This record gives sequence, C-alpha cells and structure tokens, in this order.
Amino acid sequence: MVAIEFSTDTVKLDINGRVAVLELNRPEALNALDVEMIKGITMNLKEICKSDEIDIVLIKGAGRAFSAGGDIKTMLSNTNESDFYHVMDDIHDMIVTLYSMPKVTISAVTGAAAGLGFSLALATDYIIAEPSSKIAMNFIGIGLIPDGGGHFFMEERLGETKAKQLIWDGKTLSANDAFTLGLIDEVPDGDFTEAVEAKIQEWLNKPVQAMIKTKKILAEKNRPALLKILELEKYGQFKMRQTEDHQEGIAAFLEKRKPQFKGK
Repeated sequence: MVAIEFSTDTVKLDINGRVAVLELNRPEALNALDVEMIKGITMNLKEICKSDEIDIVLIKGAGRAFSAGGDIKTMLSNTNESDFYHVMDDIHDMIVTLYSMPKVTISAVTGAAAGLGFSLALATDYIIAEPSSKIAMNFIGIGLIPDGGGHFFMEERLGETKAKQLIWDGKTLSANDAFTLGLIDEVPDGDFTEAVEAKIQEWLNKPVQAMIKTKKILAEKNRPALLKILELEKYGQFKMRQTEDHQEGIAAFLEKRKPQFKGK
C-alpha cells in the first residue's frame, strides 16, 4: 500500500494493478506548478518508488492542460535569495526523483505543456501528446532561462546547438512540430485515451524489469550531469530574476502587451 506523508488535493494518485496514475490537479490554474503541488508530486513519486507492485507511472493533467508551467504568482513574489533557492531545491528533488525512479514513466500531454511543465514531461521516459496540444520552453519571453533540468533534457534530445536555438527562440510548437524535432515521442491519430492505454499495455506485456534496468543504468550514468545543470540553473535563474528584462517581461505579461527588452 502506498502511504503519502505529504497530502495535497493538487495531486491525485490512482493505482490500478501495476500502473500508477499521477494526475496534476489544479485545473483552474491550468495545473501551474506551485510549491505545494511540486512537493505533492515528489512525495507521491517517492512512495511509488517503494512499491514493488508498481512498474509503470503515467503522469497527466486534469482539465484543459498538462501544465502551463511554474506558477506565475510564485514568480512574482520578490522572494529573497534563500526562499527562492528553497523553491528551486524542491523543483530539483521532483525532477531527479522522476528521472531516476526505478519505474518506466509516461507523460500524457493534453493542452499546454510549457516551461517547468514541459521540463516535468521531459523527465519521463516517454511523452505522448494529443495532436491539438501545445509544447513550449518559453522562459525567454519573460527574460528567464529554462529550469527543472530543461537545459539537460533539451540537449539530450536535440544536441547542444538545436537545444540552444529552441530555448532562445522560445516559441510555442504544435505537437506535430515537437514530434518532428524529436522533443516528444508520439502524436496519435485516433482516440488519445486509447493510444495512452495501448502504450501502457504494450509495456505491461514486456519484461519490464529489463526495461527498468536499462533506464537505471543510463540514469545513473547521466545523473552527475543532470545535478550539475540543476545547480547551474538555480544560480542562473536567480541572476536572471534580478534583470531589468525580466521585470519588463513580467510587466508586459500582466499588461498583455509586447515586451520591450534592452538586454539589461
């Protein structure tokens, strides 16, 4: 039995045989990740790790989106250095737990997967996205850099040059464009729920312990690089939050206008 120490309504866990379904549950906020939700995800994942019965973890979003990213209100509060670092450490805990957990993991993306929400999806082993969904690593629009290991995962999937260009561009991609680039793994034509179920069944019918062992070997090899990038993102993001361009980006976002960046 999975017992959760940190309980929150912003994350729902449903266990069905060998499959755990983790649902991000702030539909009114497009599942934007606030501290409570981040901690809830991490605690649930850690409990799932302890269960020998569970082999597959599916992450999905309630309502209209997978996750629109980090909660903008959390970003707006001009937190002091130590508060900000605590939040970043919570994000790191979530990402490292998900990336290296001894289960195979799937993200089912509907609606938007943006910013930190997309980093979360990238930390899973397989991303399946609805054709109408939108994918964005869009931190640049508010003068920030990707976090949640965004640099690590984008480089892993695209190589350094393409990853840089896509991060700098920051534009929203259709599911098919993201698939063509290799950022996501599947965009089904037919019924989305059926396609997700088909993937789960395919994996349930495999010698999944062998899949998990391969995952663990690669995750163990890459873990030092991921930890390094998470640390660089933490200090880099704090610096970016002090910039004039970030203040302008946030102001423009709230005033629904185009930002006027100065490179300061």
